[in-house]
Amino acid sequence: MSNVDLEARIPNNVGLRDNKRLLRALERWQPAFLDWWREMGPSDFNADQIYLRTAVGVGKGGWAHFDYVKMPDYRWGIFLAEGDAERKIHFGDNIGAPVWHEVPGEFRNRLRRLIVTQGDTEPASVEQQRMLGHTAPSLADMRSLFQVNVEEGRHLWAMVYLLHTHFGADGRDEADELLERRSGNPDKPRILEAFNKPIETWLDFFCFTTFTDRDGKYQLASLAESGFDPLALSTQFMLTEEAYHMQTGENGIGRIIHRTAEVMREGKDPREVGCMPLDLVQRYLNAWSSVSYDLFGGEDSTNAAESFASGLKGRYREGDGIYKDPKALGQNYTIEVYEDGKVVEREVPLRRAMNALLLDAYLADCRRIVSRWNRDLARLEVDFEFRLPNRRFNRSQGIFSEAKFDIDGNPISNEEWDARRGEWLPTDEDRAYVMSLMIPVYEPGKYANWIAPHPTGVNDKPLDFEFVKFH
Repeated sequence: MSNVDLEARIPNNVGLRDNKRLLRALERWQPAFLDWWREMGPSDFNADQIYLRTAVGVGKGGWAHFDYVKMPDYRWGIFLAEGDAERKIHFGDNIGAPVWHEVPGEFRNRLRRLIVTQGDTEPASVEQQRMLGHTAPSLADMRSLFQVNVEEGRHLWAMVYLLHTHFGADGRDEADELLERRSGNPDKPRILEAFNKPIETWLDFFCFTTFTDRDGKYQLASLAESGFDPLALSTQFMLTEEAYHMQTGENGIGRIIHRTAEVMREGKDPREVGCMPLDLVQRYLNAWSSVSYDLFGGEDSTNAAESFASGLKGRYREGDGIYKDPKALGQNYTIEVYEDGKVVEREVPLRRAMNALLLDAYLADCRRIVSRWNRDLARLEVDFEFRLPNRRFNRSQGIFSEAKFDIDGNPISNEEWDARRGEWLPTDEDRAYVMSLMIPVYEPGKYANWIAPHPTGVNDKPLDFEFVKFH
């Protein structure tokens, strides 16, 4: 195979050409990936030309290339961020030791599980979103959806590269299974529950990319601190692409809110003109944010403690020197627990609270986003404020999953929850109404009535640019 052929099929900066065994393994895996993409990727748009960004390197000045491409021909590649030959493990019990370039045997199973769990989320989100192209509110939004989809596919490649390179036959089996599970399948579902939820509308999609992809940011950022150098370098580059996914969601919800506020300022009822009422949007935010809280796992976790102690998964921005003790020993963290019908505080060793610490950073980020939306409402003189639900609300994982709490985190009975859940979470009527608005707009520069246009086009293109060329 020539250099041109290899770069066309699997662009990379990992010396793939010189690793014949790995090259053969990935060449075997690639057709299965393409079969999965055609079956479970964006429905019915594989023959169309999409104006997409493709990763071509890791340099900050010009790591991406924009051009039209059919999605099955997208150049999914394998890229590691530029490494530091002198890098040391900078947290946990092995602090100061050289980073690992091969899997340390005593941590093999734990490390493989971290990689597989992260890898499983990537194809899952593509499967969840596969029908959305049929109801895109604009060609620019359709392009954004497909950009997110192909990059999630590339992130799958990044994790599969690690499995094939460092885990032998077990890794190859795990890589195959990543293509065999299906989002929402009762017999072989995706590993994490949030990735089995249907994404039926663009409001769901924007909430998912705002809140659930943002969990991905914090998980990737903690893995980017890892003492296993190939994982750290893979996830550091994934974060470069992940930023666009979160921006797509945050701006998408902002545009929905802005359009509704414009209508309200004119004295009109949003429902009567086919826009999304703000209280309805709030219920969707409650649903997707709370299911995303669950992705952080238990607030008191020995697994999290062991991953930190071993140097496999650090705290958010661990390498920035913002924590006074990189070993996290001799310190406690105050968590809330539910006992005898009351929420009480309990001290736990800091290492066991690593999931809670990561959730703290996530919640602060989410509050920043909600504040941005509220500032726009204030500018438009609309009397409504969005809010982030309390971390106890609507939980299926962790300390608060065994009881019911209202939006403020107050304990309530099951009966009160059943009576009031329609105040806080989308109802069947909400979903039916939002679905009724999902009418596609495929004319360049035109937008559905329920969402404001983008302020600018991607890659400095005008909004009436033909972001999708239908075959």
